[in-house]
Parts: sequence; C-alpha cells; structure tokens
Amino acid sequence: MKFSWVFSGDDNPVMKRTCIELEYSLRPKIMRFLLSRLDVDTDFAQFCFDVDVDKNWVSISDKTPKEYFLIISPGFNQEINGSSFSSVA
Repeated sequence: MKFSWVFSGDDNPVMKRTCIELEYSLRPKIMRFLLSRLDVDTDFAQFCFDVDVDKNWVSISDKTPKEYFLIISPGFNQEINGSSFSSVA
C-alpha cells in the first residue's frame, strides 16, 4: 500500500512528522477495510491512496488497478473519511 501526500506549504520537519503519524494511524484502518472486502491473498502493494492533509481527506488513487477500485470504492469514503478521520490527525 502506498500513500501520496497532498498539502500546501513547505515539506518541513513538522509536516513530515504529521504525515508519518497519519500513515501509522491510517494504514491499519485502511487495511481492515480492504480485508473486509478482499481475499487475504490479494497483493495489497498495488493499492495507492492520496491523502490531502489540509482537507483531512483520503481518496483512492487512480494508480490503484481499476478492478480493485470498483470493489473498494463503495463505502470507502464513509468508512475511512467518516467522522473518525479527524481523530486520526
């Protein structure tokens, strides 16, 4: 699983730390979501997510294979971006 970070401003040490903390919080949450919809033998390295740090929003990147996108897009925003995303930051 790969994350692309989107934020305004400089790539300073504070922003790097914020991104690291977000990744440690998001990775298990997203993994649980993926496992609830896919087989455990799935190659999860193919999944890419865009994280907009300024807007507190995670989206499925178009780098994720389309067959997986179609499976995980229903319910993704509700599960991952629901009220609990702000508590991850």
